[in-house]
Amino acid sequence: MLYRPFGNTGVEVSILGFGAMRLKEVERNGQWEVDEDLAIAIIHRAFELGVNYIDTAYGYCHGNSERVVGRALKGWRDRVYVATKVPTYLIESRGDYRRFLEEQLQRLDVDCIDFYHFHALNQERFENVVLKYDLLEEARKARDEGLVRYICFSFHDRPEVMMRLIDIGIFDAVLCQYNLLDRSNEEAMAYAHSRGVGVAVMGPVGGGRLAGPYRLLQQLGGEKYASGPELALRFVFSNPHVSVALSGMNTMEMVEENARIASRHEPLNDEEMARIRTMMREYQKLADLYCTECAYCMPCPNGVDIPTNFRLMNYYRVYGLEDWAREEYRKMPEEKRASACLGCGECEPKCPQKISVRQRLEEVARTLEE
Repeated sequence: MLYRPFGNTGVEVSILGFGAMRLKEVERNGQWEVDEDLAIAIIHRAFELGVNYIDTAYGYCHGNSERVVGRALKGWRDRVYVATKVPTYLIESRGDYRRFLEEQLQRLDVDCIDFYHFHALNQERFENVVLKYDLLEEARKARDEGLVRYICFSFHDRPEVMMRLIDIGIFDAVLCQYNLLDRSNEEAMAYAHSRGVGVAVMGPVGGGRLAGPYRLLQQLGGEKYASGPELALRFVFSNPHVSVALSGMNTMEMVEENARIASRHEPLNDEEMARIRTMMREYQKLADLYCTECAYCMPCPNGVDIPTNFRLMNYYRVYGLEDWAREEYRKMPEEKRASACLGCGECEPKCPQKISVRQRLEEVARTLEE
């Protein structure tokens, strides 16, 4: 296993982290439960293979992830760093920060949380929750009392917002999305690294989109990579500004494969990285010709989610993620699918690219409902 410094914290973390959001769940009597024996066995195997960073959150796995992670930490606490997140989306007063923190310490059965994130920060939530309730001061108090070691945030907004949050100077690490299909945070990640802020990455395999055979893998010479995840993870690991990439592993096979990839000492070389970037730029041009997701066409009077339908068609047609696109389409509520279009045409005059929206929605329905 390879390890990297986590910003200026003085901590070295494994480049592969365990994301405890996708633990196997079973439904019993209308209640969701984690398959605890399986989850703990998988987590322990990851620890045995050198993973020393595990990430969870208050709401993961229907609120059960933290308790399972806490049980898995028994016997490993002195060798593993635990990260979790205060649910900023549930905070309604200043005292809620401490209330959630104490509950999470109890769930995890630990005396201190190593990396405590403000969950899913964006500009609106930072202003209307964190600043409104003076939560940065609450975080400082918790750190001073030894209840958390490092103050962090997970991020879902524009890259320039991430850089503004970093400039506040209180945050030790950031968790953001980054993968082959979404490199929008690349500049902000480099900025974080330059400021001594540790960078953790979520979605390195694109939330599963890059898990199977796909066009990029084939065009780059599929024989060089054992799988889609190998290319996707090696791409993320090759970014020197990334300290740890979280993978939501829920089978022993995933743990073994990802740990093998994270133990390789050769990153993608300059030629491979250049080819990937060139190909992704070409793919993006094709995708932009189809739909830029500006959402000017919305709202649809019949409730069709036009940008999402077109995005799935991009994944199908441009990136070759055919099975994934069909599966995600099936998960959509029927009233939001392309097939729910009534052909009123209200959307078409609003489209800056003059897309024949009704015709394209028919194409989406034909293709993704096969």
